[in-house]
Amino acid sequence: MNTLTLGKNLNIAYIGGGSRGWAWGLMSDLALEKNLSGTVKLYDLNYDAALQNEMIGNRLYERDDVVGKWKYQAVKTMEEALVDADFVIISILPGTFSEMMSDVHEPEKYGIYQSVGDTIGPGGLVRALRTIPIFVEIANQIKEFAPKAWVINYTNPMSLCVRTLYETFPEIKAIGCCHEVFGTQKLLASMVEEMLDIKNVSYKDIKVNVLGINHFTWIDEASYLGIDLFPLYKQFVDKYHETGFEGNEKGHWMNDHFSSAQRVKFDLFKKFGLIAAAGDRHLAEFMPASWYLQSPEKVKKWKFGLTKVQWRIDNKQELLEKGRRLTEGKEEFILHETGEEGIEMIKALLGLGDLVTNVNLPNRGQIEGLPFDAVVETNAIFRNNSIKPICAGKLPTPIENMVSLHIRNQETTLQAALTKDKSLAFQAFVQDPLVQISPDDAKELLNKMLYQTREYLQGWNIKEEITVE
Repeated sequence: MNTLTLGKNLNIAYIGGGSRGWAWGLMSDLALEKNLSGTVKLYDLNYDAALQNEMIGNRLYERDDVVGKWKYQAVKTMEEALVDADFVIISILPGTFSEMMSDVHEPEKYGIYQSVGDTIGPGGLVRALRTIPIFVEIANQIKEFAPKAWVINYTNPMSLCVRTLYETFPEIKAIGCCHEVFGTQKLLASMVEEMLDIKNVSYKDIKVNVLGINHFTWIDEASYLGIDLFPLYKQFVDKYHETGFEGNEKGHWMNDHFSSAQRVKFDLFKKFGLIAAAGDRHLAEFMPASWYLQSPEKVKKWKFGLTKVQWRIDNKQELLEKGRRLTEGKEEFILHETGEEGIEMIKALLGLGDLVTNVNLPNRGQIEGLPFDAVVETNAIFRNNSIKPICAGKLPTPIENMVSLHIRNQETTLQAALTKDKSLAFQAFVQDPLVQISPDDAKELLNKMLYQTREYLQGWNIKEEITVE
């Protein structure tokens, strides 16, 4: 068995390596994993940010509590990062918070509210239009410099990012990773603890069958040590449907932008009979606006929040200041397990144990009834240099209809981005369930949003007239 198979002397290319969130999480997870070591090359459009992370990462090497020994190197080109890479991690912000401000808040002037604005809805669509060209370039670079590397994407909109990678380079070995299903497993673990009076239930012992698309994922089978959890979940939902349920994993929904009381999830179970396996903030955006996102007051009734972009801007400033302290050695880097499974995936792909977890991959029949090649989310088995999606079955027709609508809209968005077709983008825009406004208003809104993100739409005719019949 060679050193690569043993997990030593690995080369990881990190695209978006100037990150102040995901990159630090990766450093922490790598530092705590004794079976892996090597070099992480950090590429970012902001080279100074990557250089800062190089210094932060390399400070870990000599620490006694660090068992995974890694060298970090900031590089100025994507090619430098990709050459000899065994694994590629993509975690980027497509655009700036200025564009995201438009994504999320310009639609509010037309009565359209979004709790996240990075996957679907007006914000998700426009974000996708500026992200897809970036991922075309990334895919082409991987094809040229690291065609055999495994690629792990964390960037949203997840489905379209992964779909673009495969559309551009069909032989790419790419997956999309998202932790939303873990949150639902943790909810089910809390349910088991409360309803069955069992202590210390690990979410990893909650076995689920996952099927759907990213952030609109569903569970049709769930068990704990052989116990079918669906009858128990029905009782749990009946108990907490009106009041909501606050677990111990996060803060209260009123003061934590990423928390909820699970009321949307519970309501969808009552309506459709399956467990919706994403956070309420994401799930709400896939449904008609009148259900959960009609107004800030209605959002509050359903006990989740609208994440203001200003909060992200303020949080970024705090992270910038933290980065400076870490770089200068004025603050100690605290090691902690992030709960992400990227490192476990890498170990499994190297032959260091099998892993079953949920990932986003092109549909090759793992979900019956959904289009071939559409990027879907199911469980998959990770083994030595192999990822095999698990056949998850078929969604009930009402849910399949909703999922299919979003898949078709995503495909229209992809083609609009690839062909720089503003009218095609408008067709996807007006079919989104959150865009319940007149065609004329929708045209005006899309024009404003595209103008705000024009720097990322090279080759587009932003002034082109959209015909509204």
